[in-house]
Amino acid sequence: MEALGRTRWALAEGYIPPGSHGPHPQMLSHETLCLLNTSDQDADVRIIIFFSDRDPVGPYRVTVAARRTKHLRINDLADPAPVPIDTDYACVVESSIPIVVQQTRLDSRQAENALFSTVAFPA
Repeated sequence: MEALGRTRWALAEGYIPPGSHGPHPQMLSHETLCLLNTSDQDADVRIIIFFSDRDPVGPYRVTVAARRTKHLRINDLADPAPVPIDTDYACVVESSIPIVVQQTRLDSRQAENALFSTVAFPA
């Protein structure tokens, strides 16, 4: 299949809600990057996290296998540093080959959960 997507994506809005309601890990408040690689080769992906009050952090590196999807919880990023909860952030995703990027947030601070999703801006 032909590779779909772009090699650079931007997400201007990010926030990991503090606190959760419901069983862990399924209902832990989180943000996820959904990465889709439709090509026949692996995608080497770099993620840079930007903040309003400090220097950017990254790159975080991940591989998305050929013709696969990877759902990567931002909460789980640890190297070079964990992404803080209850802090506004934005991110840029760069890939060695075209991929599609989508962001999803689960806010489970109360029993009435909120889930939203958006496609990143192809830069």
